[in-house]
Amino acid sequence: MALTGKKLKFADAKARGLSNKQAAIEAGYSAGTAAAAGSRLAKDPDVIAALARKAKARAVKKAPPAKAVPARAPAPDEPEALDAESARASFDWAAAASFDDPKMFLKAVMNDVETEPKLRVFAAKELMPYFHRKLGDTGKKEDRADAAKKVATGRFAAAAPPLRAVK
Repeated sequence: MALTGKKLKFADAKARGLSNKQAAIEAGYSAGTAAAAGSRLAKDPDVIAALARKAKARAVKKAPPAKAVPARAPAPDEPEALDAESARASFDWAAAASFDDPKMFLKAVMNDVETEPKLRVFAAKELMPYFHRKLGDTGKKEDRADAAKKVATGRFAAAAPPLRAVK
């Protein structure tokens, strides 16, 4: 399942250090069922993944500038670290209203490391028409003209005009 609004609010509260029950209450669950809901949400794979993404992004933001160290290839079982560009591309939902251009907004969502991957993929799909046109984007008139050209070849082609005799 996807990360719902309540799950996202719960993950944000857990990332700030609240307990399961307090985070569930802050996410909108009733106080009577908050302990059970918090326990259930803490085990949810979507919430765990969101917390891991938030922790990874925070670690990248807090990391001091690295000294010149020879680059090494990561081991096959070692997760790849985020590069500096993706750390700079961190997206602030409060600043979302400042975008005048929908293309820039979609780019910011797509490049945000803290945003849920499903939402990032959706933003990338919505951004595609800005850069790549569909192959079948022709109108009815163009389709008819192409069909007429195709038929007017070979046996049904127009005859050559008569030769003019010059004396």
